[in-house]
Amino acid sequence: MEQREEQEFAEYFAARRDAVRRTAYLMCGDWHRADDLAQTAFVALHRKWNKIRDREALDAYVRRTVVRAVIDESRRPWRRERFTDQLPDRPDATGEIGDAVATRHVLLDGLRKVPPRQRAVLVLRFLEGLDVAAAAKVLKCTEGTVKSQTARGLETLRAELGDVLDDLRPAT
Repeated sequence: MEQREEQEFAEYFAARRDAVRRTAYLMCGDWHRADDLAQTAFVALHRKWNKIRDREALDAYVRRTVVRAVIDESRRPWRRERFTDQLPDRPDATGEIGDAVATRHVLLDGLRKVPPRQRAVLVLRFLEGLDVAAAAKVLKCTEGTVKSQTARGLETLRAELGDVLDDLRPAT
């Protein structure tokens, strides 16, 4: 790569690394894995940097790479979560932690229990703010698939959270 292209990549990386890392965290629930996933996405982008003509599509390319990496990792048997009967100590949500922080932790814990593909759809739709068409484009699937995965993901999330978050209950 030329010096100018390296500089462009470095500027893009500096501007977007936190957002990409945050997206990866929301999908996998672990900051260390999020770092690895973000690094994977940026390495893939760096390899293709001089071939990318549409610089406006960089965010979509990196987002798609992160989503695919999360889903691919979930398929690897050595990366699967192992459930135990004994949970590690958790901070008490009634103590000094505010309601917003407690709610966020509950939501993230619930997201970890949603299957990877459904989790990716939920993160893209509700936390990244993408509409159905944009999420379908990122995931390279139909809009109907995004809608059904959203419905199933929300159903799973509601079942996992129970009555903890009332505003996730469907209006009936």
